[in-house]
Amino acid sequence: MKSEDIFASYKDNIMPTYNKTPVIFVKGKGSRLWDIRGKAYLDFFPGWGVGSVGHCHPKVMQGIRDQVGKLIFIPNNYYHPFQARLAEELVRWSFPGKVFFANSGAEANEGAIKLARKYGARSGKFEIITFQNAFHGRTLATLAATGQKKYQDGFLPMPEGFRQVSFNDTAAFRSALNDKTAAVMLELIQGEGGLNVATKDFVLEIRRVCDERKLLLIVDEVQTGIGRTGSMFCYQNYGITPDIMTLAKALGGGMPIGAMVAKREIADLLTPGMHASTFGGGPVVCKASLGVFKAIRQDKMLQNCLKMGEYFKDKLHSLKESSPLIKDVRGMGLMLGFELNLPGRQLVEKCLERGLLINCTHERVIRLMPALNISKSDIDKCLKIIEQSLKECS
Repeated sequence: MKSEDIFASYKDNIMPTYNKTPVIFVKGKGSRLWDIRGKAYLDFFPGWGVGSVGHCHPKVMQGIRDQVGKLIFIPNNYYHPFQARLAEELVRWSFPGKVFFANSGAEANEGAIKLARKYGARSGKFEIITFQNAFHGRTLATLAATGQKKYQDGFLPMPEGFRQVSFNDTAAFRSALNDKTAAVMLELIQGEGGLNVATKDFVLEIRRVCDERKLLLIVDEVQTGIGRTGSMFCYQNYGITPDIMTLAKALGGGMPIGAMVAKREIADLLTPGMHASTFGGGPVVCKASLGVFKAIRQDKMLQNCLKMGEYFKDKLHSLKESSPLIKDVRGMGLMLGFELNLPGRQLVEKCLERGLLINCTHERVIRLMPALNISKSDIDKCLKIIEQSLKECS
């Protein structure tokens, strides 16, 4: 198909649920994408962090190729070895628990909400405290948990049972507690909400209160998980362990998979018939995900994430000193960004023209989430393009 035919087909046949950038990609490798005309782009925002091991990593592709000719689908009332192996890997890297497999972060969070409701039902508790500027998904329940009204407009009324309070505000958190509270749902770094990082004191207080009042702490690691912050899971940077953790995005290396990990003492509350996902944890996606863990381990990506994250953040601070358009730099590991003193759309477009893919969220916050195996030379290329583009913004 020609470019104009593809654009026309989208307009005629696909619902307009995304703001589209007029570029058509046909190939990816590592931190590079190529469009239909053969132009190369440096990808510093691979699908909201989906491409954490880079596009088409050999270990991920090997797992897919090995499996796709043997068995693509098997329903979850039967067994297959790779779901078992992947669950073992997740538990080994996190905490003693059990895993539920889904297809997306929203699905994983739906599972966590249902498990928290089931846990609280014994004592009449059902409310979940979430935080302003959080983002937990686009299904009705996860949308109700999301602390951003702009995503809820047009879909009211929201399901009941969620109370939003200010992020990093322990007093507001304590004031929201009542005898109906069953759980707390928390992003340690609010990606879609503007790259806001939870303070350690705030997180430790939430964990303390949850222990004291026997509430469940759900940590949404859909964006932060699988090495993004330099630890396999972001909660490990805070010295706490959640009761439930949700994952997706980077977990499949580009394949659609989500997961909920719950501590053993609560995992069996969901019994046969209470929750399910037809395609969750299929053979192909599990083999791809095992390839992700293999790549992170063998290619020493966690170490690279810490090293390159520190380098990148230092360079962004230096850029802030030289550019009056940058208000603030924040983030952790290779989940970084900076807030502008003006809307960020112009900067995104100018970087695109120069062959760099970045993202703007919350209107003024530029998100930078390159692959965990990113090189120093590619970071330098990214920074040079951003610097050049900033000079043309006004």
